Amino acid sequence: MRFKIAALLAAAVFAAGCSSNSSKEPEPAELVKFDAEIQLDKVWSRSIGDGQGDTYNLLVPAVYGEQIYAADVDGLVVSMDRTTGKVNWKQDLDVSISGAVGAGYGLVLVGTLSGDVIALDVSTGEERWRSKVSSEVLSAPAINGDIVLVQTQDDRLIALEMDTGAQRWSYESAPAVLTLRGTGAPLLTNQLAIAGLSTGKVIALDTRRGLPVWEQRVAIPQGRSELERVVDIDGGLLLSGGTLYVGTYQGRAAALDVESGRVLWQRDASTYSGVALGYGSVYLSLADGTVESVDERSTTALWRNESLARRQLSAPAVFSSYVVVGDKEGYIHLLSQVDGRFVARERIDSNGVRARPVVDGDWLYVYGNGGKLVAMTIRRAD
Repeated sequence: MRFKIAALLAAAVFAAGCSSNSSKEPEPAELVKFDAEIQLDKVWSRSIGDGQGDTYNLLVPAVYGEQIYAADVDGLVVSMDRTTGKVNWKQDLDVSISGAVGAGYGLVLVGTLSGDVIALDVSTGEERWRSKVSSEVLSAPAINGDIVLVQTQDDRLIALEMDTGAQRWSYESAPAVLTLRGTGAPLLTNQLAIAGLSTGKVIALDTRRGLPVWEQRVAIPQGRSELERVVDIDGGLLLSGGTLYVGTYQGRAAALDVESGRVLWQRDASTYSGVALGYGSVYLSLADGTVESVDERSTTALWRNESLARRQLSAPAVFSSYVVVGDKEGYIHLLSQVDGRFVARERIDSNGVRARPVVDGDWLYVYGNGGKLVAMTIRRAD
């Protein structure tokens, strides 16, 4: 039997369904006080149905053109003007959405718990096609103008024809015995389909036929128990120029050459939420609540902020001169990219902020677990 475990932080990870005994989750660190250096203006907010729901969903909104698209766990997909929040269309699919949102080339894409990939027209919300895949889809589908790439919970990569949803190819990889609940969103270039797997490997495939181009192990499972040997790549990948950045749970963070898979550098790290890049640094939200800045060209740690311990941080995002992370109590924290000091804090959703904040130019979008989507800009403090 292949168990799934919820990604809750190393001290609070538990095997779902493995035991009826439950241990009390450690309390998050108290918030430290600081003098705010900037202020955030909430320009608009909208309620997106039931939001992330009770399961560990990461339904990240997507900005495409002048619109932002968001989905909730019960199948509601909403298109809004990204600067005013005005609703352009709503579509109730009446399905359990677990992978969202992908957008591009005239399509809005979501994946479901029942293993469907659904493509909607970007202008009207009308359903264009629906395609069945091997298992539940827990991350946003990717699109490159030719194919739609889907990564399923059972570590398969499936390429669908962009216009029809017909399957072009499927690549199967044996998943780990025990995994975090989730998958990182795959990446697409014109030539490569790239994904991080539950086994701690990154795979790159040819987009035309799905044949392997390279494979690189980033993390090696260690420990006596299956729980200790979990090395999922759940936080997604980041591609910048010719370099691919990746972080694993209970493993390493690494930079890879995207054409060959060659390791450029790697360092010990444990993250389930992903990485961000800015000002020559790679930013990590570590599993213990530490936010870390690493030189993008080496393994040198430039700074660490350990004040958010056990707060179950979202993936980081780079916004202006700052790094943004959300936490389990619904706060977003802005840290200086220079030294990691706190510069601003705002509470968005009392149910928590799990999904990665989305940045588009001077705009920051935060989607709370309870369904509140907030658009913000920076106003300098007087």
